[in-house]
Amino acid sequence: MKPMLAVALVLFASAAFAQDKNPVTSAVKEILPRQQKNLVAAAEAMPADKYSYKPTEGQMTYGHLMLHIIESNNLFCSKVSDMPAPKPPVELKESDGKDKLVLAMKASFDFCTTALAKTDDSKLSDEIELFGGRKGSRAFGLLVLTNSWADHYSSAALYLRLNGILPPTAQPKK
Repeated sequence: MKPMLAVALVLFASAAFAQDKNPVTSAVKEILPRQQKNLVAAAEAMPADKYSYKPTEGQMTYGHLMLHIIESNNLFCSKVSDMPAPKPPVELKESDGKDKLVLAMKASFDFCTTALAKTDDSKLSDEIELFGGRKGSRAFGLLVLTNSWADHYSSAALYLRLNGILPPTAQPKK
């Protein structure tokens, strides 16, 4: 009976996705809350005095990584949604400290939530400027956004582990 149940679940899921008129943007919107939860938790997990930590001389500090995540969120969510990126009252720096960077990260994910709520699949083939003058489709921008969340979380998890801290996704279930 178990194989029949698996087939039924696959057919049900396929039918549900077939009815979604925006499968790409819907998938990104579905990924967002989990990545937001994990990245914000990773930002909060690192002690404030370790925000200047970097594993090797050639790598960025943890504070720089957090700033990079904030800037990436604001840039890519702005580009894929055609909404202007929020302007911080003061230019952020990697040395601004944990509290300020965590607040800014939360704000960047709030912006992404608002921006992505206004996006759908109707303009996926539109060309947008992504970064550094590079152009690509809006669909490409969405893929870069989700890939950057995964990449940034894996980097944050590594920095945490190198400091003896279990990353959020490795924490025991409560």
